[in-house]
This record gives sequence, structure tokens and C-alpha cells, in this order.
Amino acid sequence: MPGGLVALLDDISVLARAAAASVDDIGVAAGRAGVKAAGLVIDDTAVTPAYVTGLAPARELPIIAAITKGSLRNKLLIVLPAALLLSEFAPWVITPLLMLGGCYLSFEGAEKILELLGGAAHGPTLADPIRDPAAFEKKRIAGAVRTDLILSGEIMVITLNEVAHETLLVRAGVLALVGVAVTLGVYGVVGLIVKMDDVGLALARRPRAAVRRVGRALVAGMPHLLTVLSTV
Repeated sequence: MPGGLVALLDDISVLARAAAASVDDIGVAAGRAGVKAAGLVIDDTAVTPAYVTGLAPARELPIIAAITKGSLRNKLLIVLPAALLLSEFAPWVITPLLMLGGCYLSFEGAEKILELLGGAAHGPTLADPIRDPAAFEKKRIAGAVRTDLILSGEIMVITLNEVAHETLLVRAGVLALVGVAVTLGVYGVVGLIVKMDDVGLALARRPRAAVRRVGRALVAGMPHLLTVLSTV
């Protein structure tokens, strides 16, 4: 009996070491993949503030929260399982899908450029009277989540390409870790950007002159930053 217990404890120890090694592999691979996907992450961060520009300040964070939930759903429930299945059974499909996603993002970019040059706007904009704020907000969120789905697919496939030689478990762990980290990082930064004026006002009321100057600079700079981001 003691011998059986020792053997069991030894097996548990081996499994624990293997699990720890897998976790370490996931962390290292996630960091490596995150660097490769940095360009798309920055693009995602730049695009999102445009979806709350011009809306009521009280609705900015709720809208960002809704987009964040949609982004996590995209990455964990749609893109992650699809990427793993394709990598196992049809890896040749991944590159054409990336090309289609790139075409869609190019279409959206071209559409914005044409609108800036005087072309007709596609769908309701902030320049039009908003008759139903709730419906307009819902459309904005849906548009953001749809664009995020394409960006999420691109990010996750780049990540998958970096860990293609790893086991299925490590690939799944890396995709999940990168997906959650990117989403929380991107939309956390977006939340700070859209509330930059509130932070600036709070700093502008501080007693120290240097802090007040920083606060006033944040308040003055926010409209210009949002204009640049909404244009980009």
C-alpha cells in the first residue's frame, strides 16, 4: 500500500511538472506571437475610439464595454475554435481567409477615404439627425464588433502561425492568452483615450502647477487626438 501511494505521488509530481512546463511554453510562445501581431493591435486601438466620437460622454464607457464583450466573444468562441480546427484539418485555407479579411479591411479604409473626399456616406453618420439613439448606438456597436472580428481573425492567425509546431494544447492556450490580453489591453487603452478629458480636468484642479499644466494639455489635446483617430 505505501508503495502504491508513493507511485501515485510520483505520477502526480510528473504531471505537475509537465503542466508547469506547458504553462511556461504557453507564456513564452504568447509573448513571441504578441510581438508579431503588434501592428494589427495598434491598428485596432486606433480604429475603436471613432465608434464613440461625438456620442454622449455618459455612453462612452458602456459602448466600449459592449464592444469589449463582443471582441472576447469573437476571439474565444468563434476565431479560436475555427483557427484550431483549420490548423488541424485544412491549414491551406488559412492564407486565403487572411487575404479575404485584408480585402474587407481595405474596402472599409477606401470607403472612409471616399467619404472624406466628398463621396456619399454609407449608412447613418453623426452628421445626420439621430432619431433613435438606442438603435444608432446598437448599429455602432455591431459595426465595431464586425470589424473587430476581421482584425481578431488576422491577429489570431498570425499568433497561430508562430506556434504551428506546438501541441494542440499549447496552441489553444497561446491563442486564448493572446486573445484575452490583446482585447483587455486594446479596450483598456481606448477607455483611457476617450476619458482623457476627464483625467485632464481632474489633474487641472490639483494644487501643483506642473500637474495643472499636464491636465490642461490633456484637455486641449483630446479633440485633436480623436479627430486624428477618427480620420485614420
